[in-house]
Amino acid sequence: MCPNHWRVAPPIPQDLLERFASVLKNGSGTGLIAQLLYNRGIKDLSGVESFLAADERLSHDPLLLPDMKKAVRRICQGLEDGETIAIYGDFDVDGITATTLLVEGLSQLGGHIVPYIPHRTEEGYGLSDAALERLAAQGVNLVVTADCGISAAPEIETANALHMDVVVTDHHNVPSKLPSACAIVDAKRPGSVYPFGDLAAVGVAYKLMQAIYDHLGKGNELENYLELVALGTVADMVTLVDENRYLVKKGLERMRLTERMGLIELSKYVGVPLKSIDEDIIAWYLAPRLNAAGRMDHAGIGLRLLSATTVEEARRLAAVLENKNVERQRMTQSIIEKAREHIATVGTDCPLIMVGHEDFHSGVVGVAAGKLAEEYNRPVIVYEKGKEWSRGSARSIMKFDIIDSLNQCGDILHRYGGHPMAAGFTVATEYLDKLQDRLVDIASRKLKPQDLYRQIEIDAEVNMSMLKGDTFKAIRQLAPFGKGNPYPTFLIKGVSVVECRSVGSGDEHLKFRVKSDGAVWEGISFRNGHLKSVVTPTMDLIFNLSTDTWSGRETLQLNILDFAAAG
Repeated sequence: MCPNHWRVAPPIPQDLLERFASVLKNGSGTGLIAQLLYNRGIKDLSGVESFLAADERLSHDPLLLPDMKKAVRRICQGLEDGETIAIYGDFDVDGITATTLLVEGLSQLGGHIVPYIPHRTEEGYGLSDAALERLAAQGVNLVVTADCGISAAPEIETANALHMDVVVTDHHNVPSKLPSACAIVDAKRPGSVYPFGDLAAVGVAYKLMQAIYDHLGKGNELENYLELVALGTVADMVTLVDENRYLVKKGLERMRLTERMGLIELSKYVGVPLKSIDEDIIAWYLAPRLNAAGRMDHAGIGLRLLSATTVEEARRLAAVLENKNVERQRMTQSIIEKAREHIATVGTDCPLIMVGHEDFHSGVVGVAAGKLAEEYNRPVIVYEKGKEWSRGSARSIMKFDIIDSLNQCGDILHRYGGHPMAAGFTVATEYLDKLQDRLVDIASRKLKPQDLYRQIEIDAEVNMSMLKGDTFKAIRQLAPFGKGNPYPTFLIKGVSVVECRSVGSGDEHLKFRVKSDGAVWEGISFRNGHLKSVVTPTMDLIFNLSTDTWSGRETLQLNILDFAAAG
């Protein structure tokens, strides 16, 4: 474990507090809600109202996206001429949902649409010459990418040579050389005038369909697809601010009423009725199961589940995903344990951890890297070592842009792509040591020792009386929570520990009962079972508020993130 640094946000200015209170109508926890809004960058009354409403005012004109008009013209031409159009997606949840949305949306317009998602281990990420040749042989005239393509300049040259046009829809960082596609829709392109640059791939796909439907005068026929947008956006962990906030909030509302059989059947394995769905259920339960398809087998299983038209098919595919997810969890834990053994031998002085093995499965190395990056609070790369080629995934921390670092190693990488916090790559096995030396050198120059301490940002210091009544309900007005709009985090000092016991497999977690202001609260501290010995009779706690459901009864509890002896 890394040392934790606690930092309490500065208090909201008194004059702003008074103005916010007038909008918040002096309900339960008004001062606390005002503080939370201030911490999230809200500095005026219009911002308060807009943030809480999270309505269509946050939705931007799709035609402002780069090349959107070109994309609409080319796709509509393909629909009109009866061309065979391939939707070429990615194998994660964002890619699966974006592909599903485009296939269903264009099919609804009468298009002849062919979905294509590559096999993660056999083909790798993104466009490939072999796949494009197969699509051309099937008579495909137009390829529309979903969550890929921005870095596929050579492959798009192949498509052009095969007399196939390509429309790229992507949200990844833009390389210095753009591919020669007939349209490239990506809000991150230099010079883009689109007001928001962090749409997920499924968000870009939705905006494309919105522009096409508007062009064809189809009106507002896309609302049912918002459940797919919420699913992919939350799963891809993009910022849940601005337009993403609207898309996810509206999408969750649609998901609670969904008739999509695949989601209904998948939710039964999760054990949460869809009427209670929120961003947590997507992130912790639905997304891992859908991701398991592409990690352990083929993402087409998830695609077919989301598009299932019979209960029997949906039930069968949901069962397959459940089994794949159990297998994924087992393999991930095995990789983590082996990685920990390696780290124990080399130490944690290095600012970047890179570990690999012939037995590591490339489908789950990204999950393992994410858990290790959280545990050791430094960039982590985990790779499957092959005889000729090795495939790796990287997960980073806020102070280290991993994709920029891979850019600096581009001359020895076969292919790579991703975001500042997460990336993947393929490299010749003979270059692994050179890649590690370069990345460690870059991290050593860019990261200061304090960057490797886990800093916990605290919204406010509270007492228990501030959390009574409708305060939790008021806090939920700020949902959906995620990157850019984190779960409100509080500090409370000097609580009495009534009970603390180990729970879970291997005593992994700690279950608390604490007393403050005359009230006793239940609390859970996940993955901190090894810290039971440092619990003292009086503690300072860092926590989120959460709910615990038992026998149909829902109660508030403290989700304890960190703790220390009082004072």
